[in-house]
Amino acid sequence: MVRLSRITRHAFAGLFAASCLFVSTAHAQDTGTWQSVKKAGVLRCGAAVAPPYVMRDPKTGDYSGFFSDLCRSFGENVLKVKVEFVDTSWDNIVAGLQSDKWDLSMALNDTPEREKAIAFSVPATDYNVSLVYNKNNPKIPKTVKSIADIDKPGMTIAVMSGTVGDKAISSVVKQAQIMRLPGNDETRLAMMSKRADLLADANITNMLLTEAHPDWAVAIHPNPPLAQESVSFGVRKDTSPADLAVLNDFLNSQVKSGAVNRLIKTSVQAMLVTNK
Repeated sequence: MVRLSRITRHAFAGLFAASCLFVSTAHAQDTGTWQSVKKAGVLRCGAAVAPPYVMRDPKTGDYSGFFSDLCRSFGENVLKVKVEFVDTSWDNIVAGLQSDKWDLSMALNDTPEREKAIAFSVPATDYNVSLVYNKNNPKIPKTVKSIADIDKPGMTIAVMSGTVGDKAISSVVKQAQIMRLPGNDETRLAMMSKRADLLADANITNMLLTEAHPDWAVAIHPNPPLAQESVSFGVRKDTSPADLAVLNDFLNSQVKSGAVNRLIKTSVQAMLVTNK
């Protein structure tokens, strides 16, 4: 009887798990946002470049990066549709979502300001801002540790316009000049060509730069962390709780299984190889 009871419990557990999967799939089929996506046969992912979250091959136009991989997996494996990446900028990534130019905005920091305009999934990872500089730059003190050490007249900080990094740096920098540029490539080039003294960006993005150029690139990690936030998918404000639950279930499973960490490592390694 004990053996039969265990078997029965396992059978019920299997049936319960299968029913949960069925309910999750049913949500994807029967509710508003994902129903429209399935009808169209394509999930549109709004993509503003920020390695290793979202990366775009300039020659082929192909998208990679761990948020691109997550969006692709959600579309293909959960909604069972094709996935299309729609190129945009950080200045327009919220407005484009609101105006239905795409269905999901990738790699968005969940901020109170943005929550007024759109809704967010559960986090896929965390975020804070660091600053990278050339250790041979004579304008930067050898013992630099904080924003105060570099917030001085004559110092220039490059940052991507419209990002959380832009807002974070703008709130704490009072004397240094802030050079706002449209994309990741432009900010890196500004710092590497010495038009800017420092580059403010996501800690994980700046890690790529310091690991690719250990001979000269050094990062400042402010303490307490600057703009400590979560990074999620953005969805339209009218997305139903049932639709959001489908996306959240997918993300939670990816985080819990370690898949997100594996995707991050893969994206970082790909960037390091590209930068060599």
